Amino acid sequence: MDNVQLERRHDYIQWLFPLPEASSAVPGAPVLSADDVMQIRSSDIAMTNLRAAAARMRDFYARTRHWLAPADHNHLRITRIIKSLRLLAGDAEADAFKTMILDTVGFSGANISARSM
Repeated sequence: MDNVQLERRHDYIQWLFPLPEASSAVPGAPVLSADDVMQIRSSDIAMTNLRAAAARMRDFYARTRHWLAPADHNHLRITRIIKSLRLLAGDAEADAFKTMILDTVGFSGANISARSM
């Protein structure tokens, strides 16, 4: 998807970055079990796809600026991405994504709400 499609659609983040808890925004999105987490972590294909999805979302947030607002639906997406990366790929990858986001916020001077931060 291009950046416009990534912004307009609201049903893909839960599939690209699954968590052990159900999504209130997208019923039917995957909910990971402990076994699912282990299988994803041990699958080269799953990890390659997870890393590719994270890279695409890093590019999206680096190239767009509308999310740099006090409150924006992308803040929930970003939180999900970081949580999913931490669970599935580890702290280093989650922290790298988080750092990129925080650097972008800091560089832009955006006034992001305390709750989102």
